[in-house]
Amino acid sequence: MGSRALRTLIEHPRMELVGLWVSSPEKRGKDAGELCGLPPTGVKASGSLDDMVAIDADCVLYMRQGTDWDEICALLASGKNIVTTRGDFHNPARMDPVLRERVEAACLAGNASIYSTGSSPGFVTEALAIPLMSLQREHGLLTIDEYADVSSRNSPEMLFRIMGFGAPMAPFDQRRAEHLKGDFGSSLSQVADAVGLVVDEIEAVGELSPARADLSIAAGTVSAGTVGAMRTTITCKSKGRPVMRFRANWYVTRDIEHDWDLRESGWRIVTEGDTPVKVDVTFPVAEEDYAAYTPGLTAHRPVNAIAAVCAAAPGIRTTADLPQILPIYA
Repeated sequence: MGSRALRTLIEHPRMELVGLWVSSPEKRGKDAGELCGLPPTGVKASGSLDDMVAIDADCVLYMRQGTDWDEICALLASGKNIVTTRGDFHNPARMDPVLRERVEAACLAGNASIYSTGSSPGFVTEALAIPLMSLQREHGLLTIDEYADVSSRNSPEMLFRIMGFGAPMAPFDQRRAEHLKGDFGSSLSQVADAVGLVVDEIEAVGELSPARADLSIAAGTVSAGTVGAMRTTITCKSKGRPVMRFRANWYVTRDIEHDWDLRESGWRIVTEGDTPVKVDVTFPVAEEDYAAYTPGLTAHRPVNAIAAVCAAAPGIRTTADLPQILPIYA
């Protein structure tokens, strides 16, 4: 995603890349173009926070693994806005109060703002959910089902060791559910809070379902009876009533023991209320192009958000208080 965002930024008609910050020592000193498959740009990668703070830049795309709060605050205090794919900033009200105070103080010091977005959470849980809810006057429940067929991903380490596909059936590791609860719970609760459905409880439940037959996927072999699909449900409640729900349905086969109604990769969004709607979103790309396609889903929206974030008032901004994020083509 970082590489796709870098490429998109270099090719953007109204933006100029002025610095590149990398974590891997082997990337330091390399040209930004080389790192994303483009011709040289003249911008060399640095591993120094001081270098980034010193650069005269309007905005930083912060797309690293993990959030370093010292880095975030130093960049904001130096006058640089931040758009990030880190999920720590979706709902300021749910941040650790001490960290929130630090970030807001840095924003005021640098007259800067920070905004967290992506495809999921971000686009589907906020940018798409808000207009669908705008059709209603009485809200019942918003349900977002995400379907991800990962059988074409040739990433054995990710699929088998980290995610646990092909492993013997066992109780779901609740730590996985809690990890998703942080990002998706804060994103969904941001929207709920904005419309007056203040979330007072967030639940996270994980489930596993075994494959019914042996199968071969790009990353290897999955045996019958081992994990073929996993589903994690994040539910936001207001006064004890479910008002927002996200279900991550990730699988390597649809031939599983449970009836989860698995669909092709994409999203299904259903609103329940006085004006219910159902929207299905799929990705019309060939299977062989899917791995190259998906990084753009998360990388492009942050790039498109830069102009709006730079124009925003200082502070931790959200989709509910920013204007529509529009792409600029010329």
